[in-house]
Amino acid sequence: MRSRAFPILPGYEILERIGRGAGAVISLARETASGQLVAIKHVVRRTADDDRFIVQAENEFQVARHVEHRYLRRCYEIVRVRKWLKTRELFLIMEYVDGVRLEDQRPTEMGPIVSIFKKTAEGLQALHEQGYAHADIKPHNILLTRDGLLKIIDFGQSCPLGHVKQRVQGTPDYMAPEQVFRRAIDRQTDVFCLGATMYWVCTGKRFRTLMPTAPAGSKMIEIESGRGSEPPHILNPTTPIPLSNLIMECCAPVREQRPRDMREVLSRLEVVRHLLQRRRAARRPAPPPPGGAG
Repeated sequence: MRSRAFPILPGYEILERIGRGAGAVISLARETASGQLVAIKHVVRRTADDDRFIVQAENEFQVARHVEHRYLRRCYEIVRVRKWLKTRELFLIMEYVDGVRLEDQRPTEMGPIVSIFKKTAEGLQALHEQGYAHADIKPHNILLTRDGLLKIIDFGQSCPLGHVKQRVQGTPDYMAPEQVFRRAIDRQTDVFCLGATMYWVCTGKRFRTLMPTAPAGSKMIEIESGRGSEPPHILNPTTPIPLSNLIMECCAPVREQRPRDMREVLSRLEVVRHLLQRRRAARRPAPPPPGGAG
């Protein structure tokens, strides 16, 4: 099947290409009936290797249509083009988000950083309440919007809590050890992925997991023979120590050593937010004495 400059989907006007990923092209489009702007993920099966991209797009629709939260991107509709009873082409119509990926716009001020972490944790908590883990949280999958909010995107690798995957899925440097070893994925798996994301935002460096053993032939996580990653406050002294401790606990190789869920993460991030507020207040100059000089 030859590729087209833009996908063709009746009922939508394709405006421009805005991204690529997971075997898909993502375009900005306008629904002709309502004028609503949407994002359309277009996947074409050219070889058997593309089947996994079709499956991921279908999985994204199944998860996203069951959850609704201001920090989670919605999926509206899926359109399949079949030939000989097999999906050859797929269109996923999604909420359009006018924003930039966190990996392309890493903040440096601790106030905005903690705000981003809290919103991401809130979105993940909502996802967990619906019975799903995201399983691929990373800076690439967090969009910062122009109005100061954010959207968690790409549910292609999401799964029910407690699910055991048949193959290793995830992104190097952000995967929890249980993903590498193909064990059950749960709330604390997303805690690890968020922790690795927070580590990168605070330090600009990838988190390196220190594990005693690794699956034969696994290259998904760098296994170091020496130390693991240094705490964020060592690499970036502006990182509050309570935040640095939280990040390192989120990234603990043993899941029982991590925060239990996103509620605990949110509670500890709120403590950090109050600490930053007190620091800012302490730095404000004292008001002049009444009556002035003389």
